[in-house]
Amino acid sequence: MARRPRAASWVPQLDRIDLDGDAGTPLSERIYRAVRAAILEHLLPAGMQLPSTRQLAASLGVARNTVIAAQRRLAAEGYVDIAARSGMRVSAALPDPTAIAPPPGALGQRRRRRADLSRRGRHLAARVQPLGRPWPAGAATAPAFRPGLPALDEFPRHLWSQLAARRAREPSFAWLGYEDPAGAPALRATLARYHRDQRGADCSADQVIVTSGAQQAIDLAVRALLDPGDRAWVEDPGYPGAVGALLAGGARLVPVPVDDAGIVVRAGIRAAPDARLAYVTPSRQWPLGVTMTLERRIELLRWARERDAWIVEDDYDSGLRYAGRPLAALQSIDADGRVLYVGTFSKLLFPGLRLGYLVAPPRLVEPLLRWRWVMDQRPHALDQLALASFFDEGHFRRHVQRMRALYAERQALLVGLAGRRLAQWMELQPSDCGLDLVARLAPGLDDERVASLAAERGVELRPLSRFSLGRRPRNGLVLGYAACSAREIERGVAALADALRSPRS
Repeated sequence: MARRPRAASWVPQLDRIDLDGDAGTPLSERIYRAVRAAILEHLLPAGMQLPSTRQLAASLGVARNTVIAAQRRLAAEGYVDIAARSGMRVSAALPDPTAIAPPPGALGQRRRRRADLSRRGRHLAARVQPLGRPWPAGAATAPAFRPGLPALDEFPRHLWSQLAARRAREPSFAWLGYEDPAGAPALRATLARYHRDQRGADCSADQVIVTSGAQQAIDLAVRALLDPGDRAWVEDPGYPGAVGALLAGGARLVPVPVDDAGIVVRAGIRAAPDARLAYVTPSRQWPLGVTMTLERRIELLRWARERDAWIVEDDYDSGLRYAGRPLAALQSIDADGRVLYVGTFSKLLFPGLRLGYLVAPPRLVEPLLRWRWVMDQRPHALDQLALASFFDEGHFRRHVQRMRALYAERQALLVGLAGRRLAQWMELQPSDCGLDLVARLAPGLDDERVASLAAERGVELRPLSRFSLGRRPRNGLVLGYAACSAREIERGVAALADALRSPRS
């Protein structure tokens, strides 16, 4: 039998416990961490007798109960053994680190270390740059000209909190448990009505799947419909979030150019006629802002029917059309059940809500729900119920109407100022919808360089070339105006003019 280390009435390693560290950490926690570290570093070898709790408490000048609390935790996690007569010893079951860890450098000598990420993981990390940025601390509005943000300061937060509190007080306990992965029935019924009324597409509540924003809806469709290696059309330039979802699903991207009529379907057919899926933003293409013509829509649907392919329609902000009703969805003229419609409230309400939805062909609903359950089951039910009340009581309609008028004013201000102060460097065309505009830069200007100079002056721009995939990048800028106050828009235009006058531009 192996001999245990000789019992010690005192252990020098424990005499060096530092109790003057983080004042916010309880004394028992600091003792526990110090003893555990000494054991893991084998300063206290397996089987060593440790001082009694009374001895250790007296040496450290703390209450015995403090040491007992640390001792109990060490014993519960297996670092020490406690016996009635023999007291506390370092656990004999702890492994010898030299038996499981090779000498330094030995692993590299035997074989090259495997990469931390898979090939797919490395490709995704290299290709995708997240669009979202934290909201500036203490700011009521966004800095000019951060794209993709609604006017968060105009959202009725007090009303929303009242709706959520009222829902939380309801006698039903359903929202506290496991609900249908498709989402709260009340919200699904509301969204089905909204989809029929505002997008012109006939659907039932059974076809609606509530998701954590549009991004999860796209990801859900990709995971369920594509096998690794399947080819997928993506608009070029296009939305990086969709590119990320497709890459994460193992798809092979097929960049398809976009012109003033939307995605060039014939170019997609020439490049990859057998693609399994096409991702499009037909109502308002991101980032160019063009609307897909009826001719192109029919052409795209015909390709999907003939090739047994799927279309993911991302309708991210067409509800913010300033004049007239929102455009009918591509799904509304889909007679073959090839289109999966993605909607979101990040632009219409606020991105922190993280609620979106997917309207799927009936035959896909059940398999999509199985994938939905695997991913995260469902979004928070209380947020869903609050959103249903926001719709049903008319608050959604009134808020969106008010935002349409506000965004139209802010866009008109930006276009007017740019026409007077920036016309020699860029052309900014107005739009009848959305939160952002695209500015075409004059020849000789580089959009990455202009964005960098603007950033030095506190102006956030997105170079248009950053959204391009396969073709020669377009030279332009994406400017968000919806979340900017009038004063910030004026400041931003002045700073951008200064950047463009810089000799470095």
